[in-house]
Amino acid sequence: MIDGRTPVIVAARRTPIGTAGLALRDVDVVDLAAPALRATADDAHLLAPSQVVLGNCMGPGGNVARVASLAAGFDVSTPAMTVDLQCGSGLAAITTACALIRSGSADTVLAGGAESASTAPWRHWPPAEGVEPQRYSRAPFAPAEIGDPEMGAAADNVARRWGITRERQDAYAVRSHSRASAARAAGLFDDELVPLPQLATDQRVRANLTTGTLSRLPAAFSPEGTVTAGNACGINDGAAVVAMVTEAQRRADGIPGLACLDWATVGSDPNLPGVGPVPAVRTLLHRNSVTLDDIGVIEINEAFAAQVLACCDELGIDEERVCIDGGALALGHPWGASGAVLAVRLFGQMLRADGPELGLATIAVGGGQGVALLVRRVG
Repeated sequence: MIDGRTPVIVAARRTPIGTAGLALRDVDVVDLAAPALRATADDAHLLAPSQVVLGNCMGPGGNVARVASLAAGFDVSTPAMTVDLQCGSGLAAITTACALIRSGSADTVLAGGAESASTAPWRHWPPAEGVEPQRYSRAPFAPAEIGDPEMGAAADNVARRWGITRERQDAYAVRSHSRASAARAAGLFDDELVPLPQLATDQRVRANLTTGTLSRLPAAFSPEGTVTAGNACGINDGAAVVAMVTEAQRRADGIPGLACLDWATVGSDPNLPGVGPVPAVRTLLHRNSVTLDDIGVIEINEAFAAQVLACCDELGIDEERVCIDGGALALGHPWGASGAVLAVRLFGQMLRADGPELGLATIAVGGGQGVALLVRRVG
C-alpha cells in the first residue's frame, strides 16, 4: 500500500564505472561519492537532506558517508552513516533509507554507495616475532567450519549445482556487453551519469565481444571450472546515489518517482552465496501478492553469469528479461556501490515514457545473503 509516508525515489545518479587501476585509479572513495551526492541532491532540489546513508565495503574505514557528505557541501548538521553489507551495501543503504522515511525518522534521504578498489588501503596482520608482516586479503564471509569459499570458486559451485554450462555463461556475458553498448549508443545512460574529469562514460563495456573470444579464456577460479574472467564481473570503481522523499512530499511537488513498496534482506547458504537473491525475491513476491509476470523491469546484479542464470532458473525467470540495458558483467561491479547502481538503473528505465509499473532490484552477498527491493512507478 502506498500512503503519505511511503519512501519514494525522485532522483538517481551514478558516476561512470571505471576498471580498477585505470581511469579512476587516483580517485578515492570520497571523491567518487561526493559528485554523485551533489548531482542527485541538485536534481531533487534537496538543499538540506535529513540524512545521508552510503554503502562501502573495502574503503579506508571511518565514516565515508560523513566525509563525502561534507565534501559534497551539505551542512555540518546533516547526519551521515556508512553501511557495510559487502556487495549488498549500496542496496542495503537504500533499504535503510526506506526504513528511516517509513518510520518518520527522516523525510529526505540521500542513499547509495561508493567503492574505489583502486585506492582501497592494504591491510596487514600484526607482525609476529621473526615473521614478516603478512598482507590481509579479506574478512571471512562465514566461519570456516560452515563454509567460506572465495566468490569465484563459489560461482563455479553454483554453476555445477544448477547445471549452468560454460557456453550459456559466455553467451549471457556477451549479451550483457551487447545490451550495454547499444544502450550507451542510444543515450540511455546519459541522464543518470555524473561525468568525472577522469572518465565520462563506463570503461568496461565492449561493443564487439563474441562468444568465440570468451571461449578461449581459461577457467579462472577452480580446476575444471567454467567461470572465467570473461563471464565474471571486473574489479571496479564507482558511486551511485538516489534521493528519497515521502510520497506526501512527492505529490506536493508534482513529480514522478519510484515508490519503494517493500524490501527484504534474507540469509542463505554461505557455500552458494550467488543465489541469495532467490529467497529475498520470493519473500517480496509472497508479502506483496505479486508474481514475476507482474514485474516489468528486473535488475539482478551480474557478479557472475553463472549465479544470475542460476537465480533465473530457480525463480523461473526468462533470462532475456534480466538487465535489459546490460548489467555488471559489462558495466562493472564496484562492490559497495553496485546495489545502488541497480536502483539507478530501475529509475532510468521505469521513468521513460513507456516505462513499466513495477520493478525489482536484487543482489547477492558474500556469506550467503540476498537483498531485494520492489518499486512502483508513481506520478
